[in-house]
Parts: sequence; C-alpha cells; structure tokens
Amino acid sequence: MALFNKILIANRGEIALRILRACQELRIPTVAVHSTADADAMHVRLANESVCIGPAPSRQSYLNMLALVSAADITGADAVHPGVGFLSENAVFATMIEEHGLTFIGPTPDHIRIMGDKITAKQTMISLGVPVVPGSGGSINTEEEAIEAAQKIGFPVLIKATSGGGGKGMKVALSLDEIANAFHLAKAEAKANFGDDQVYMERYLRQPRHIEVQILADHHGNVVHLGERDCSLQRRHQKVWEEAPSPGLTPELRAHLGKIVTQAIGKMGYRGAGTLEFLFENGEFFFMEMNTRIQVEHPITEMVTGIDLVKEQIRVAAGLPLSFRQEDITFNGWAIECRVNAENPQTFVPSPGKINRYHAPGGYGIRVDSHLYQGYSVPSHYDSMVAKLIAHGKTREECLSRLERALAEYVIDGIQTTLPLHQKLVQSPDIIRGEYDIHWLEKNLETTLRDKDKIGS
Repeated sequence: MALFNKILIANRGEIALRILRACQELRIPTVAVHSTADADAMHVRLANESVCIGPAPSRQSYLNMLALVSAADITGADAVHPGVGFLSENAVFATMIEEHGLTFIGPTPDHIRIMGDKITAKQTMISLGVPVVPGSGGSINTEEEAIEAAQKIGFPVLIKATSGGGGKGMKVALSLDEIANAFHLAKAEAKANFGDDQVYMERYLRQPRHIEVQILADHHGNVVHLGERDCSLQRRHQKVWEEAPSPGLTPELRAHLGKIVTQAIGKMGYRGAGTLEFLFENGEFFFMEMNTRIQVEHPITEMVTGIDLVKEQIRVAAGLPLSFRQEDITFNGWAIECRVNAENPQTFVPSPGKINRYHAPGGYGIRVDSHLYQGYSVPSHYDSMVAKLIAHGKTREECLSRLERALAEYVIDGIQTTLPLHQKLVQSPDIIRGEYDIHWLEKNLETTLRDKDKIGS
C-alpha cells in the first residue's frame, strides 16, 4: 500500500528533484509545479505530471498559495512537500493545506509559527532547558530600549530581525556609539525584507562555530538526533561549505548536545524533520533558531548515517513511526558539502545563462545534487545555488582528498560559478586543519580569492 496516492512538490531546482527521486523510490506518483521560467526544468521533465502555476516572479508562482492548492486539487494529489525556502516554513500555507484535506509533509502549523518567530523560539527553548545566547528576552522598540538592553547584555551586541533569516536584518554594534545606527538599520532592513520591523538583541560572540543538529520525530513520541553539522564557513551569513561531523567537537560534547536537543523536541511534541542551530564557543552551546523543514545541507547527514531523510519525512507524514531508534544510528566517516552558486567567484554577482557544457564528477564517495544539464538555462529570478557537491570518506583527510579531486573534475560552462572559490578553500591550511569559525571566510576572502597558496597563512 502506497504511503500517499500522489505528492505535489511545491518547490523548484535541486531540492524538487531530490524530493521527486525519493518519491520514485517509494513508488509514489509526483506532481511538479513550475513557473513559466522553469518549464524546461529537470524535475518538470521527470515528474508524472506538471502544472504551470504562474509567471517567473516568485510571488506570482512559487509563493502563490492559491495556485499551489489548486494544482494539488486538479491533479488529485493528497500530500504536499514544501522543500526548502519559499513556503516551507509558512504556517499559513501549512494550515491552508490541512484545511483542504491534504497532508503537509512537515511539522504542525503551530510549531512552524512558534519557531518562525525568533523571540518566541528562544523563549520556548529556555522553557525546555536549552541554553540560549544572552539577550533582550523580547523585542526592542526604541533607541532608549536598545541602549538599555545593550548595557545589560554587554558589548558587542547583535541586533536581529524577529522574523529574519538568511543574514538579513542583522547589525552588529561594537560600542554604545554604534547602537542607534545599528538599531535603525536593522529595523529598516527587517521591514524591507520581511514586512515586519520588529528586532531583538543578543550578545555577539566573537569567534563561535555554527553548529546545527538534525532531528527526526514522529506522531508516536519517538525522537532521534542524527548528529551535528558544522556550517561555520559563511559569507554574509549565507552558508558556503558544511561538514559532518564538526572538526571542533569531541564525542562527549556531541553526546551532550544530542541529549539536550532530543529531550527538548520530545517535550514539544514535534513531528517531522527539523534542525536546531547553535553557536558554539569555549565549550558552550547557545541556541539561535530552529528550522522546521529539511535543510539544504541534509545530504552530509545522510552520507554519514546512511539514512534517507526525505523518505523518512514522507513516512512520518503518513503517520508511520520512525524506522529506527537512536541506538540504531551509527556515524560512519566524514562528509563535506560545497554549495555551488551561479555567481562570479570574486564579486558574487549572479550569473544566469545557458549551460553550454556540463560534466558532473563521480567516483567512490562523491554525490552531486543538481538540476543542471547541458542546454539548460539558469533563470535570473531565483536563488543562485545550482548544485551541491558532496564528498564522503572514512576520515576527514580522505574526504578532503576526494572533494579536491571532484572539484577539479566538475565542469559547468556557459555561466560563472563559485567552483573556483571551493577549489581554493579545499587547499587552505586552516580549513585542512579544521581551524575556522563563522568569521573566517569573510576575514580571509580577499586573500583566498587572490592567492590560494597564502590562504590561512
């Protein structure tokens, strides 16, 4: 008996293709939705059915809730997988799906809503015994409140959008003189990007790692964690390179963090896939936020655990219990993911266009998640990520060696990509040693791009 009769994939690009392949292996028919700009996309070509949901702009297509629900209705889909981005963490969309008698492949709308608000999420985690970065404890509405909060927290401080994400609406103030400007800039940026100018404040950690923990939970009270991922290599708060496990954690710290997370998620009554993100500095973890969906970087967790997270999402959404227990999970080797963007590797200006030649690397321990093919035209309307190159090895040294080989093999002609940046990063002495934090890439970016032999020297 099929888990679902038909799943509509409410997304595009590599994640839509990733979900489609999981559905095919589960023998579940799929519906691909697409904008006019994505008519020739790979997931559209491979799906059982496809529906055009609007013109190229996201707000008229992939963010059009009524069009997505209508597409599910006319095709007879009984479940919707939101993927990542777009409406994947939109409580209104999840509610709409359920009100139409469909299954939303994700957590409850209430949990999406709670974790979608950064202040509420932190307050919830505090109540569940999860450590958080010292902060304002609520929104800050005036300059006076910002000054008072900063003096209590201690400098430097970070002012963040309550509804933020992706590094937008975030400003650092190193001293009292910088508070007013940072406060107003953060509010303006939050309003422009999220339609909500509410901000809050927390201590700015100087050299932390960005550590996140993957969890899965079902309707039957079972909760497991699948280890951590280190996402510290970032540019403008956007992840560039991720690895599992983290080179900065000991087995004892890993077990401690996993226990804290699974206990909290169990108390919440959460279901589905989720990721809790932490800053880690001087042996301490501080909760930042929870993503109530599958993550872009989920493949590295799959490589070290052998567990298909998307299939498990679908099983859980169908009401089945998790197919394994915590004691069944074993961690095997090391995995690293490079995000390949259609961007100039030096200026990071987007580079849409037609793919003239395409050759994906292969060989033992190499995985490529991408929707590219020769002749495909990368549209200019969406996120610039076009591929994820994942390497796995028994050791971190072997993983890095395989990654370096695969990066040299990868050919994407016709557009500019960030492959040259990754080719230099993989040879950095600091990165080879695993000695980096969330500020490393921006501090070393100019040197990295200029001369790979001097990286990290």
